[in-house]
Amino acid sequence: MSTPRANAPRAGTPQTNAPQANAPRANAPRSLGDLQHSIEGCRRCPLAETRTNIVFGVGNPQAEVMFIGEAPGEKEDLGAEPFIGAAGQYLNSLLLLAGLRREEIYIANVLKCRPPGNRDPRPEEIEACTPYLREQVRAIAPPILVTLGRFATQFILKTDRGITNLRGQVHLTGPFSVLPIFHPAAAIYDRSKEPVMEADFRLLGRLLTTRRSEQRKRGEQAGSAERGERGEQAGSAERAGRGERGEQAGEGPANAPLTGPSKRAEGELGGAPAQ
Repeated sequence: MSTPRANAPRAGTPQTNAPQANAPRANAPRSLGDLQHSIEGCRRCPLAETRTNIVFGVGNPQAEVMFIGEAPGEKEDLGAEPFIGAAGQYLNSLLLLAGLRREEIYIANVLKCRPPGNRDPRPEEIEACTPYLREQVRAIAPPILVTLGRFATQFILKTDRGITNLRGQVHLTGPFSVLPIFHPAAAIYDRSKEPVMEADFRLLGRLLTTRRSEQRKRGEQAGSAERGERGEQAGSAERAGRGERGEQAGEGPANAPLTGPSKRAEGELGGAPAQ
């Protein structure tokens, strides 16, 4: 569904399930509020029978970074909010390494309902639920997507490759920079992953710093060009005004002697008054 930002496809770059900025759209994106209201009572898959709550997503609707997890756990199912358990607490601490706070990001899951016993999502469940995720991404339009874990990464990048081979690098796909990272729960169960998680969040911080710096430069260049254009327009108007005043000053009676204007000009420039 996607192409890299470059004109020619990059070899080995996965395709993407994420919405495309330049793709034709029949309708404008729905707001997050409208979308959340529309999925209340969803029964697209059997998870509706076992869930406590639909876990839609939470965060800044104008977020620069959107995090995508796998599926709600037990606490998320009860609290109707993603990443509020142990993995969420660990995620909050990792965000600080990237210079981010929880309220600055938006976070959602591939599935909106908890699989029983926290089992892996099934293909038919992903197929049924991901249209909601696509609409969330369209509504937020974040420049950066962080995929947490195998299922989110494989869905967004439309690849069968494992996250171990994809993490630690930024994938440019359509209008998005996609950064795959291990799911925080993986580092809770396997502490050896903690240094890798920390390195990836520092990479996210560098990506944000670079992007913001480029935005500032573009803003400064646009402002400089605008100021230059206004100055040029003002200069042209001033020159036109001087020319018009000069023409008016040079006009006189048709029969006036040629010496008149010359003497008058001499007096105006500081010479003796004309007699």
